[in-house]
Amino acid sequence: MNAVEHDVVVLTGAVERIVFHNDENGYTVLRLLPIVDDREREAVACVGHMINPRAGAQIRVSGRWVNNARFGRQLVFDTSEEVLPQAEDGIRLYLSSGLIRGVGAGMAERIVALFGSDTLRVLDNEPDRLLKVRGIGRKTLSRIRESWTEHRGMRDLMLFLQPHGITPAYAAHIYRAYGNNALDVVRENPYRMAMDIHGIGFVTADAAAEKLGFDREHPLRAQAGVLYVLQKSTDDGNVYLPEERLLEAAQRQLDVPPDIVENALAALEAEKRIVRETMDVEIGVFLHRYYHYESKIAFYLQRLLHSPKSVRFIDVESGIEATVKALPIRLAPEQLKAVRTAAHSKIMTLTGGPGTGKTTIINAIIRLYAESRVRILLAAPTGRAAKRMAEACGREARTIHRLLEYSPKDDGFLRNEDNPLACGLLVVDEVSMMDTVLFYHLLKAVPLGATLVFVGDIHQLPSVGPGNVLADIMTSGIAPVVELREIFRQSAKSGIISNAHSINKGEVPLLESSKDRLSDFYFIHQDDPEKAADIIVDLVCRHIPRRFGLNPVEDIQVLTPMHRGAVGAGHMNTQLQTALNPNGFEVRRGEKIFRLHDKVMQIRNNYDKDVFNGDMGRIVFIDGAERALSVNFDERVVPYEFADLDEIVPAYAISIHKSQGSEYPAVVIPVMMQHYILLQRNLIYTGVTRGKKLVVLVGEARALRMAVKNNKTRKRFTRLAQRLKSV
Repeated sequence: MNAVEHDVVVLTGAVERIVFHNDENGYTVLRLLPIVDDREREAVACVGHMINPRAGAQIRVSGRWVNNARFGRQLVFDTSEEVLPQAEDGIRLYLSSGLIRGVGAGMAERIVALFGSDTLRVLDNEPDRLLKVRGIGRKTLSRIRESWTEHRGMRDLMLFLQPHGITPAYAAHIYRAYGNNALDVVRENPYRMAMDIHGIGFVTADAAAEKLGFDREHPLRAQAGVLYVLQKSTDDGNVYLPEERLLEAAQRQLDVPPDIVENALAALEAEKRIVRETMDVEIGVFLHRYYHYESKIAFYLQRLLHSPKSVRFIDVESGIEATVKALPIRLAPEQLKAVRTAAHSKIMTLTGGPGTGKTTIINAIIRLYAESRVRILLAAPTGRAAKRMAEACGREARTIHRLLEYSPKDDGFLRNEDNPLACGLLVVDEVSMMDTVLFYHLLKAVPLGATLVFVGDIHQLPSVGPGNVLADIMTSGIAPVVELREIFRQSAKSGIISNAHSINKGEVPLLESSKDRLSDFYFIHQDDPEKAADIIVDLVCRHIPRRFGLNPVEDIQVLTPMHRGAVGAGHMNTQLQTALNPNGFEVRRGEKIFRLHDKVMQIRNNYDKDVFNGDMGRIVFIDGAERALSVNFDERVVPYEFADLDEIVPAYAISIHKSQGSEYPAVVIPVMMQHYILLQRNLIYTGVTRGKKLVVLVGEARALRMAVKNNKTRKRFTRLAQRLKSV
């Protein structure tokens, strides 16, 4: 038990040392040397939340004494603020503490020698006077000014946010989003934080707004609640929500009368933040940008279909015949149909499961078009999918983001309607992964005369982002679709491929594998999740590397249906990291630990860094003093500040959703009843088809049977197929 003294205590003093600090939530344990009657007293333990604590800093904390049963007497503080030093010695230590980028002990000495006790006022009001200090030129001055402004802005923002339940880590994100206007923005409309800052949800912003005095029925609260429900629905893959469903969900979220929500909907529509569209049997409500994306996709596709083909074959049938003869294998009738369709169509879709020859057809189409000397571009949604495509086709393939040439300076893609791609043929692989937003930007940049070939497996999981692009294009019937169904002889020998097709047909794969011969598909029975986790660690770290000669980090990937649970990605990452990379300097972000050489994954698109959701790499450098680390993504080293580490996660185990577009030499997949909510056929099918040489399922036979038999997929609210039919 902890005994709490209820009187509020305020202490001012110097931070002697930082015992512990969590960058994720700002939780800090420090030793403070309090100053009482102008004299330092014995250091005391202080516990609370603050941003970027530094040894030597002067701070004022307010809280209550607690007698902790384990750690003794501590001051648990609710608020903290930095106290600016007045004396020259204090200012010198303050500036040299690492507070300002580019100012070390020597530079701090020279600055204070020139300006004395007036130094901080100069930094605030007359920073150009720093040019008089030896060693400070325009470039250094710019860095000092930026760092000082950021520090003062962060300090003021943190002082304001602390009482309202916003952690120091989120305060840093808020300041980055709004800059020097952050304090004004948050005061005026705290709900903007939920809309603009990743990680700050409506609930957090709502709690802050309540403390700021916002009424529960305030129009801004109602509008923010409606937008929150709509945005959350896009996270589930929807492009819109039926109005009735939206009103019910928003009313539950806000706990207000129906008319408040209806008024909010009308106000948002008037401000053009949402769009209401009358459909056949319902009214759909879109966030404005998604209505724009989906409508323009339909427009761009129809425009492409009705524009003349820029590629002119002298004798198309002779060209097809010559191309087919030059191939090392004889094409089946459905494969020949695919090549012929690509030659005659402006847009076509090629779909099929593993082993049906999609790569063969892509290469045949490329060969046919290459004879006409047109420029051919190949692309895929992820780096790994683009790399696989390049290896299979023997020519460059790029991610769609890189194909469209994102410019951090312009915060947008350089390739668009005014600056289209230069190509006569564009082949896009793994189209099932493309969401509405990315597809819109791609189509915007396709030249009118180009031929488009979409390639994908319709039976895989749909995109992580909103929309169901591949399925909607196929359903609309606006362009020919060729589905490859025949499994070719060599592929049919593979247990991975034959079992993948069995799963796709709703047939449970053969669960007994002979231990006396090497196979490429295994099922290991284990009903206990904890024991299954231990088996997976043993498989990855010892058994598979020993028996199959594979590297446990580079070649073997654990794919899980979900994040939680004993065999979820979170727990499995902890177990595998401990087994495969237990030592070395580590950085903690909440429950996550990062160490040198860890395998990690980017989980959000970061256009400035040119890394994207699903990119995987290895940590190659950590600098505790600079609070930074670097990750190698396919021979490209990308820097991260510790404050940015919410963008990456350990990736010894990842979700099956995150594995889309990738292939691994070996995959290990837990299949347990504790994941029953997500046990669906397309999930297991997607996981199994990620393995090239080896697939091992670990878990309960009944869970696998449930998944394979469950072909019900959650309906996504999209309107693209209907738009394509009606345009």
